[in-house]
Amino acid sequence: MERFEILISAQQIASRIKEIAAELDETFKEEVPIFIGILNGSFMFMADLLREVNMDCEMDFIKLSSYRGNETSGTVRLLKDISADITGRHVVIVEDIVDSGLTIKFIKDRMMEADPASLTIVSLLHKPDVAKLDFAIDIVGFEISPEFVVGYGLDYDQKFRNFDGIYRLKEGPEDN
Repeated sequence: MERFEILISAQQIASRIKEIAAELDETFKEEVPIFIGILNGSFMFMADLLREVNMDCEMDFIKLSSYRGNETSGTVRLLKDISADITGRHVVIVEDIVDSGLTIKFIKDRMMEADPASLTIVSLLHKPDVAKLDFAIDIVGFEISPEFVVGYGLDYDQKFRNFDGIYRLKEGPEDN
């Protein structure tokens, strides 16, 4: 039986999203950026973030797959591409978590091929101890340890996305 322990509360998430929105408002005050959410995990973060920004903007989504259960498969598959033309546009990638870095590197490389005016990467969570990146994440909500987390859009085999906070999975003595 899986147990959950709160790692980041809904209130902490809401507060940090307000700060991120204010930073994006300042960065893009003269622009109309397009926010691109990475499905499925970023949908809650993206919705809450877009409700907090005070700018004209557009949105689109991309869907990729790189996980089975709580393990990365080592490859990224494109399941749904964006429909918008981002050439010459200010693009804000909205990710739920940067873990191994495989997915965000794939997306960054793919978006840069379209020659956007700028590319900003925003991730609610970042695991700096395991991410293998040769570039920085522009805005990080929270840095966390390498443990597996669920909630607020993040899942374990498509379950637990609906939790309002971020929880860590804990194994009980009966699971060992």
